[in-house]
Amino acid sequence: MRNPTRRNRNIGTAKQGFGQNNKLVVPYHAEEMKFFYEKLGEYTVVERIINNHRFKFIIEKTRENSFHACTIDDLEIILSLIPKKDYGDLELIILRQPTRKEENLKPVWGRLIYSYEFENEYFPAIIIEAIDLERSFKWPKKLSVDGQKELERLKEDGHNIVMGKRYFEAEYKIEHIRATQLYRTLPHEFGHYVHYLNVVERSEKPNEEYDAWEKRWNAYHSLPTSEKESFAHSYADTFKSQLEAKYLIPFDRILDLDSMKKDGLKISDFE
Repeated sequence: MRNPTRRNRNIGTAKQGFGQNNKLVVPYHAEEMKFFYEKLGEYTVVERIINNHRFKFIIEKTRENSFHACTIDDLEIILSLIPKKDYGDLELIILRQPTRKEENLKPVWGRLIYSYEFENEYFPAIIIEAIDLERSFKWPKKLSVDGQKELERLKEDGHNIVMGKRYFEAEYKIEHIRATQLYRTLPHEFGHYVHYLNVVERSEKPNEEYDAWEKRWNAYHSLPTSEKESFAHSYADTFKSQLEAKYLIPFDRILDLDSMKKDGLKISDFE
C-alpha cells in the first residue's frame, strides 16, 4: 500500500531538473545574433599598418582594477615579427574587458574568432582579455597531462604558482600576464589561424569563394581538439624560441603617453 508520507528522494534535486533553469551560463544575445565576446562596451579604434597589412586595434574601456597588460606598441612589435603570409585576412586585434560572470565561467588569456562581427563587417579576430588584478589565478590540483604542461608554461612566464589546499594559486601580476599574452597567447592564436588556413590541400581549388570557406571550416573543425592545440602550441613555441635566440624578446613594456594620447587612449586602461 502506498504511503503518502513517503516522498520521492529526487524531489528538489538536479535529477528531477531542480535549478536547471537557473544554471549560471554566459548568455547568448539571440535578438542581436551576437556571441558574448562580440558585445563591446565603450571602445576606441586605432589603426596601424604593419608589414603593409592593416590591423585594427579595438580597445575596450576597462572597469576598476582591470587592465590591458599589453599595449598597442607591445603588440605591434610582435605582430611585425610574425611572417606576413600568416596574416591572411586577419586584421582585428581586440583588447576586451570580460564581465565578472565570464571571468568566473570562461576565463581565458585570449581567443581566436574565425568570423567576428564588428561594425556590421565580419573578419577573423584575435581577442586579448583584460585582467582584474584583484583576482587570483586558480587551477584545480587534478590536472590532465596537457593541464600540467600549461602550468609549466605559466611558471616559465614568471607566474609564482603555489599549492594551496584545493588549488594551484598565483596572484595576478601585470608583468607576468603580459609575458603570457604577448609572447605566447598571441602567437598561439596565430598558430590556430595558420592551421585553419592550411588544413585544406592547396591543390583543391573550389570554384566559388564560399565553397572554399565552407570546405576549410568543415575540414578544420572536424579535427580533434588535441591536434589543433598541438599545432598551435608548436607554432607558438617555435616562434618564441626563434625570437629569444635573436634576443628580440623579452623587451620592456611600452607605455608611450604621447602616442596613447594621440590615439585617444586612456592610460587608466593600461595601468
